[in-house]
Parts: sequence; structure tokens; C-alpha cells
Amino acid sequence: MRSSTVLSCYHFFSHRSTHLPSTGHDVTRRVLRLLIAQLLLILACVLPQAAHAEGVEIRRAAVEAGEQGYRLNARYGFELSNDMEDTLQHGVSLYFTTEVEFTRPRWYWFDEKAIVARQTIVLGYNVLTRKYSVNIAGSLTQNYSSSLDEALLSIRNPNRWVVAPRGALKVGENYNVKLSMGLDANYISKPLKISALNNSEWRLTSDKKIFQYRAE
Repeated sequence: MRSSTVLSCYHFFSHRSTHLPSTGHDVTRRVLRLLIAQLLLILACVLPQAAHAEGVEIRRAAVEAGEQGYRLNARYGFELSNDMEDTLQHGVSLYFTTEVEFTRPRWYWFDEKAIVARQTIVLGYNVLTRKYSVNIAGSLTQNYSSSLDEALLSIRNPNRWVVAPRGALKVGENYNVKLSMGLDANYISKPLKISALNNSEWRLTSDKKIFQYRAE
């Protein structure tokens, strides 16, 4: 891909070079300008493009009622950017927050906000042991992985978690469920946040997915 691009740039420049003016007092100036322009274009053709995070895709979203309460069953698809992987390799943890909201439509007033729940999963890397860790923020339980792909798999396919106890929803009523997931900028350290906020490689979040759930 890159070789063909460079070759195309070379042919373009060769074609332009054959049409340089050969007379006039400003020939030297024009040649210098053209050479500088060609050099800049060559650099644009040859230098690799930065890898960007593609965002988070919500591949599954469902609510399940059980004895312990209402659980969120979700699956996500995403990849880390090069900057994120490099930061992780230096021992800086990454935080992924899932937010789910239940609202009940009311024709006579504003919608009732019945449930708002958040869960943050921490992805870490131990430089000494060269192992990755995944745990829920605030929990003492940690899962260790020897590879990044294995660690990311547990974030893409998290355990079903209880977003609300039984009784939080009115049985038989329909609720609009709004779900989002992504890298949480609130946990990024201040020195890194300054550059991360203006860097597309650090924008890793999903669009809000809205679906209906009839409370059981």
C-alpha cells in the first residue's frame, strides 16, 4: 500500500518536473519553490498515518430479571489505539465505565428516571510480572492475564451485573433503557489528560444505545 502510494507520488513529481520553465530571471526561485513543495508532498505520502481508536460498538444489550435483581447482559467490540497500549505498557491503568439508565415515559409529565447505574472496570499492567489485571473499581477481586487480548476479552464480555434490586421497577411497565460504555476520561491523570482531550487516539466511547424493556 505504502509502496504504491510512494510510486504514484514519484510519477506525479516526475511529470511536474518535466514542465519546469527553462528561461527567465526567476527560474531559480521557481525551482526552489517547486522542490520544497515536492519534498512536503513526499513526506505526506511516505509517513505512516496515526492509528485511531475506532470507538466502542455495543453488540448486545439486554436486561434480565432474577432473584437478586435486574442484571445487564451486554457485549462490546473495540480496540485500543497505539497510544493507549503504550501508556498501559508503562504501568498506567485504563478505566472503562458503563452507564445504564432506565426511564419510564409519562404522557402528563417528564419521564420518570427510575434507575441510573454505573460500573467502572480497571485494566492494568504490572511491569515487573508482565501480567495484565482486570477488576471492577472498588473491588478487591482481580483477574490476571498473560496477554492483552485475553484481558480485553473480559472487558468486551463482562459478567452480568445487577443494576438494580427487585422492586426498583414497576412490573408490567415499559421502560426506555439507555446504555453507553467507553474509556473514562475522569480517571486519566492530569498531565496525560491535557494531551488526551485533544487527541483522537484517546476518544474511545460508544454511541448511546436505547432499547425498551418490560419489567418482570
